[in-house]
Formats: sequence, structure tokens, C-alpha cells
Amino acid sequence: MSSIVKQGDWIILYHSDKHRYVVKVEEGKMFHTTYGSINLSSLIGLKYGDEVETNVGEKLTISRANFVDRLETIHKHTQVIYPKDAAYILIATGIGPGSRVVEAGTGTGYMTAILAWYVKPSGRVYTYEIRKDFYEKALKNLENLGVLQHVEAKNKDIRNGIDEEEVDAVILDMPDPWTVTEHAKNALTHGGTIAVFIPTMPQLEKTVVSLRKTGFKQIEPTEIQLRKYKPIPEELRPETLGVVHTGYVVLARKL
Repeated sequence: MSSIVKQGDWIILYHSDKHRYVVKVEEGKMFHTTYGSINLSSLIGLKYGDEVETNVGEKLTISRANFVDRLETIHKHTQVIYPKDAAYILIATGIGPGSRVVEAGTGTGYMTAILAWYVKPSGRVYTYEIRKDFYEKALKNLENLGVLQHVEAKNKDIRNGIDEEEVDAVILDMPDPWTVTEHAKNALTHGGTIAVFIPTMPQLEKTVVSLRKTGFKQIEPTEIQLRKYKPIPEELRPETLGVVHTGYVVLARKL
């Protein structure tokens, strides 16, 4: 991997832990921060770890952005599956290179991008989104993140059926996933997993009932909790503020 900043690279411009900026290097583009502006063209050819000055003399350090950093640039016009829940879903479903995964709804493309990143280079994500405006925005996000080639996006209502067969996993993030459990079972390969993300207890109950009626096995409703601590030795304790609840994850297998 090159240590030189190139056109099209995703980078972090770091000022402090509270002020860091993730941006794609594009020639001729100005990037504006709290600490002034930078012409991104001036970064091309510099080394990672170099410092650059804004137009008002503030120094920022150039670092390489990873994929999670890049996800921060997605404008979240819908609620997304948080990284802690997404990570659990990935591990629990066994999704990896070569996996074929059905997802609904696409929303911003946040979870779609994560799935695409992990199924590449030979896998495929088939994502369904009923709203045309969300579908179009998600396509732009996926293209910008460089994962669109691993995705087949559909502006369709998954409640009307799933086109794919013998898929490894079905991921549902929608208000009424119980309307899709039969379609999901038909689409899954034997041994495949369905993962449902829902925010409320009534939705959780309806989903579990539907999975049982549909004949899924190993039904596991779960809540993943994450507790962050202040990174100060003299004050090492849980952070005062934080997200207490994101949602529930229900896993089930076709066996």
C-alpha cells in the first residue's frame, strides 16, 4: 500500500479526537473545516503522516481512512444499523467473501455497504428498497464508497417476494419484517440464516411469532449493549452520555 497521497484516496484530516474530517481527495476541490479551508489538490504527492496548514494557519495531520471512517461520510436520512449490531450480524450469519446476501430495506445504503465490503470480491448483495428517493441516494453512496460493483440494488417492495434463491443470509431492517419471513425462508439455502433488526419490543414479539410459524429454527432474540469509558486515567469511568438502546437483533436458521 502506497505511503503517498493520491487522487481518489480517502483520508483523515486530524486536528484532535473531537475534530477529525474524513474526505476523498479530489483534484480542484476545496474542503472546509472549523479550522479553515484546504485545497485538496495540494495534498496529492504528500506522505501519510505529513501535516498541512489551512488557509488560516491551523495544522492538520493526514492519515489514511479505513472503510469504517468512510461510512461516516454517508448522510443518514434514515436510521441505520449501528456498527455494534452490524458486527454481531456479520459474525452470527457467517457472512464473508463469496456469500450471497439479500437485504431490505436499503435506506441510505449504510448496511448494504458493510455487507458488500465483506462479501467481496466474489460475493453479491441483493438489496431491496421500496422508496425511489432512498434507492437513488443509496446508489450514489455505494458508488462513492467503491462497493457498488458488488451490489444488485432493486427499487422493489420485498413484501411481494424475493427473486433470488439459495442465498446464504437474509438481513431485514424494515418496520414489518414478519410480512417477509415466508419469502425469506424460500430464498435461503438449507443452513442459511435470517437476521432481523427492529427497534421496539412489540415488533420483536411479532417477528419471533412469525419466525416460529414459518418454521425457522434456533430463534435467538438478542440485544447488544456497548458501554464506552472516558480515556482519562484519573477519571476512568463510564461516559456520562451515550446511546443506551439501538434495537434488537433476531437470528434464526433454515434447518
